Amino acid sequence: MGLLRDFFNQCRKPQGFLGKIMLSGMSIVHASVADWAMSLLDIPEPKEIVDIGCGNGRDIRELAKKYANSCVTGIDYSALSVQKSQKTNKALIAAGRCSIEECDVYNLQLPTNKFDLATAFETIYFWPELVHCFSQVRNILKPNGKFMIVLESDGQDKLTQWFQARIDGMNTYQIDELKQALKEAGFSSVQANQHHKRPWFMLLASK
Repeated sequence: MGLLRDFFNQCRKPQGFLGKIMLSGMSIVHASVADWAMSLLDIPEPKEIVDIGCGNGRDIRELAKKYANSCVTGIDYSALSVQKSQKTNKALIAAGRCSIEECDVYNLQLPTNKFDLATAFETIYFWPELVHCFSQVRNILKPNGKFMIVLESDGQDKLTQWFQARIDGMNTYQIDELKQALKEAGFSSVQANQHHKRPWFMLLASK
């Protein structure tokens, strides 16, 4: 049971051998919800995108496909995730369309007013002091910039509650809780989209 718990905790900050296994499986586990959310993303083509908590880099690659003229920055506070994401997006990096660096959302070391779009796929479960972190994201967005949050859980499904009990530092949220936190962080409006069959949802907040 201890090894299983150790494996589940790799969701928070992948590292070591178990972290490599976790990162390899993320593409399979989370691809469907990420693709669903990106299909709903109907905004003018952003020039600068940042993917926060980029994991294995799969979503960076898909964002770059969707927006063919964009540059995508990926950040993660896991050094192993940064290495994996850089490998996944080697061609984009070589083409000058992507950069990936180690960085913590709690203290974002990125230029203010730089990005048209920030994304966070399946990661805010582990963000400390949510309003503070959302404020950090708001600071790096251009005026009228967008922040997309994508989660597989609406905070009420039993499977995610089971995982929350076994993963240190994991917190699930309901849609209204996140809307309130985003508004407290200074976002002007929040649009919510929820899957009609699954507990997935996507929030799109405007600076």
